[in-house]
Amino acid sequence: MKKFEYFDVTADIGFKSYGNSLNEAFENAGLAIFNIISDTDDIASDISKTFEITSEDRVSLLYDYLEELLFYHEVDFMLFSDFDVEIDEVTQGYHLKATIKGEPIDWDKHERKTEIKAITFHKMDVKKTSHYELQAIVDL
Repeated sequence: MKKFEYFDVTADIGFKSYGNSLNEAFENAGLAIFNIISDTDDIASDISKTFEITSEDRVSLLYDYLEELLFYHEVDFMLFSDFDVEIDEVTQGYHLKATIKGEPIDWDKHERKTEIKAITFHKMDVKKTSHYELQAIVDL
């Protein structure tokens, strides 16, 4: 099974990420986001960041997770290539704990692709069939 793929959206980039578990699909969504910005194969996993979020449903959890990834990218001026996600269903909805690993941006080392301005709710989806499939669109 592929980890993620992109689809065309005018002035934006959409992606679908896949996983055998919801955790794996979220991890691959992180990979998809940072492959839009740079080539994750060239990003070392030297620095770890951990965060937790709780959201009322799985779609909101996906949005909040992607927003948090973008926040750490912009505030800490870092690129990430390793994502470890644990999601649990709780009374208030879903709780996510993530550990992300990466390194400070060095445009002499890292390929500069496309900067992401924002995460959108437009066509965002979380599906479960024989596997999990997440879909999101980012504003460039």
